[in-house]
Amino acid sequence: MAERMLRRGLPRTPGGEPWPPAGVVEVAVVEAPVVEAPIEPPVVERTARDETRKDSSVAAPPVVDASVVEPRVVERAEPDDTRHTAGTTLRRGLPRTPGGEPWPPASSVVAPSGGDRVSSRSTPSSSLDDPRGGEASAASSSLDDPRDGEASAASSSLDEPRGDAAASVRRGLPRIRGGEPWPPANTVRSLVASAPEPAATAAAAAPAPTAARSAVVATVADVSTPLPWTKTVWDGRAPRHVAAAPASARRPTWPQAIAGLFGAAALGILAGAAVAFVRALLSLPFMQDFLAAFPGEYEPAVQVEPGFAPWIGWQHFFNVFLMVLIIRSGLRIRTEKRPTAFWTPRNDPKGKTSLTIWFHQALDILWLVNGVIFVVLLFTTGHWARIVPTSWEVFPNALSAALQYVSFDWPHENGWNNYNSLQQIAYFATVFLAAPLAAVTGFRMSGMWPKRAERLSKGYPIEWARALHFPVMLYFVAFIIVHVLLVFLTGFLRNLNHMYAAQDAVTWTGFWVFVASMVVIAIGWVAARPLVIAPIARLFGTVSGR
Repeated sequence: MAERMLRRGLPRTPGGEPWPPAGVVEVAVVEAPVVEAPIEPPVVERTARDETRKDSSVAAPPVVDASVVEPRVVERAEPDDTRHTAGTTLRRGLPRTPGGEPWPPASSVVAPSGGDRVSSRSTPSSSLDDPRGGEASAASSSLDDPRDGEASAASSSLDEPRGDAAASVRRGLPRIRGGEPWPPANTVRSLVASAPEPAATAAAAAPAPTAARSAVVATVADVSTPLPWTKTVWDGRAPRHVAAAPASARRPTWPQAIAGLFGAAALGILAGAAVAFVRALLSLPFMQDFLAAFPGEYEPAVQVEPGFAPWIGWQHFFNVFLMVLIIRSGLRIRTEKRPTAFWTPRNDPKGKTSLTIWFHQALDILWLVNGVIFVVLLFTTGHWARIVPTSWEVFPNALSAALQYVSFDWPHENGWNNYNSLQQIAYFATVFLAAPLAAVTGFRMSGMWPKRAERLSKGYPIEWARALHFPVMLYFVAFIIVHVLLVFLTGFLRNLNHMYAAQDAVTWTGFWVFVASMVVIAIGWVAARPLVIAPIARLFGTVSGR
């Protein structure tokens, strides 16, 4: 028996004395025996799986998994026959098991701190001096169920290694297509036991007897060759995020610039050599006879009134204006990947197309209307003989005119009355061959082509139209460049008066009209953008964004 002064706390009743009463009480010290539940540590066995990736050429190291299970120490106070004085008996609570007695037992008493046995997972409590501390200790001790040892033993029995250590492992699917099952047939399971490790407890310094085993399974495989794979996803033709072109593609380097200069110089040298060669050729006697027989033009079989009618000047201006905008919109269509605006006809909601294509087709229609008016007036006034060959002499005269142009000894210009043979062939090819070919190929690629005409579409594939339409546009560009160049090199004041002022004189009237027409064309070039085109397109359909 031992005497101890209990710590007093709050009163048990309102307005009463602090509890427990003041004084010294005798406390019986009972040592609770330590019950150790020996648990056989399970040996956990795992098979190392090769997690080598497809693009890896180095085998992963073997996986080592060691599992150490420490036995738990369960501490429980045994009942004692010793009875204690008032205030030392613990308050009993709920039973530990269904239908059992309240816990702790009726004979349980508060044990002094010096005689407590503490397990490795519990800490000494300072509430031994307080009856409420005993209640907390009893409540905390209720967490350790004696059935835990049985559950641990059952779980450890489930983890026991099955089979012999040298038994072969189960084989699965092959690593490569058409290969052998994995792992190889000669792969075995090997167990390596390690020395037991001491487990320290919180209350006692003496190490508890523990044992641990480690299971190591090592497999060696040849992974020097990556696993085969097949590409299933490709980039689209118009990806959403287009990578910016490198700086070298946007700005030529110094070597590229120097190479371009050398190329231009080489072309100049070749042109000079061609001029010298043709001039030497024309100086020969037989070529002099050829130039005398075919000076570059012939008298037409049909008499044509000299001069140009005023309507030809207006037709010429509208033709140039529309051709420039058609070429601009056509090049925009070829480079436009993601249109910003669309046009839909009112009577066909499914005929949605980009605003640039609608603008290009609208210009084509206006250009065709202007061309039809030009051809009708050309034949009704009799001026068709100026651009339509009427004799086979047109071909040798065209060759003679070409040689004279190359030699810079210009042929006689008499455009007010008659074109030379080379001009006549060029105008005829442009009006009656290139223009209809551009219209036919453009109509095949447009949305106006009948979609239900399967036989017609099969007989005239759209691929043919695409293969011809762009080269025809290049022909028009080349024709415009050469035509304007010859106009300025062969007397631009007289030629501009012929086209824009309808007079055969060397004055500046035609020149200023030409300058005004170029200003209008430049304004049209700048205004050909969705901000200006959209209000016009809304008059004929619906304009929408992306």
